[in-house]
Order: sequence, then C-alpha cells, then structure tokens
Amino acid sequence: MSDQWVRLVWFGMLLLHGVGHGGAMGALAWIAARPNANTGSWTAAKSWLLSSMEPRTAVLVANAFWLVSLIGFVLAAGMFYFTGSDVWQPIAIASAVVSAAGIVLFFGNWPLFNTIAALAVNVVVVVALVFLRWTPPAG
Repeated sequence: MSDQWVRLVWFGMLLLHGVGHGGAMGALAWIAARPNANTGSWTAAKSWLLSSMEPRTAVLVANAFWLVSLIGFVLAAGMFYFTGSDVWQPIAIASAVVSAAGIVLFFGNWPLFNTIAALAVNVVVVVALVFLRWTPPAG
C-alpha cells in the first residue's frame, strides 16, 4: 500500500469514527424525541455500572463522552492529514480513551456491530500510537 493510501485510510478512519459519535448523539436525541418509536437495537442511555443514574443524567453523560470523542477525532483527522504536525497523536489517543470509556460505561445500549467496530478503532489507535509508536508516512 502506498504512503498516500496509508494516510488516506488513517484520515478516513479517524474522521468517520469521530462522525460516528455524532450518530450516537443523534440516536439519543431520536430516542428522547420519540420514546415509543422502533429503534431496532438502539436504546436510551443507561449505564450498567452506574445503574442508579437518572435517565436524563445518563443521556447528558453519554452525550458528553460522544461530543468530546467527536470533536477530538475530527480535530485529530484534520491535523493529521492537513498540517503534517504530530499534535494529532495525543488528541487521537485521548479521544480513543474517552470513546472507549464511554462505550464500556454504556455497554449494551447500541447494536453489537457498532460497539465492536468503535472499540476496534479505539484499540487500533491506542496500540498503533502508544504501544507500537507508529508514525505516519510524510504527506
């Protein structure tokens, strides 16, 4: 795979993962607006760990996780692809940690495929950047 393809794949992965968190926020808004609608495997935010959390508080907490992850991943994607600066790496790592923490805290609220795919991206980011100390090819 050429260096440009590697950069494009990483850019796309970071960007789409960030935008995906916006989709989770949209799902929470849809569920709140239409509580009786069929949402398939999507359910209202409820934490298995903090089971006594009020439903409105759970939505606010979940949205905070997803908003931070959305902003972080989109920012990291843009900085990675367009600036050539390494500043994107700690932003991507922090976003992956926040995203993973939110997924674990609210595990079971969303379809299993979405959950596994999101966790996989978070693991790839952390393993590549923290443990393997991967550096992208120059743009």
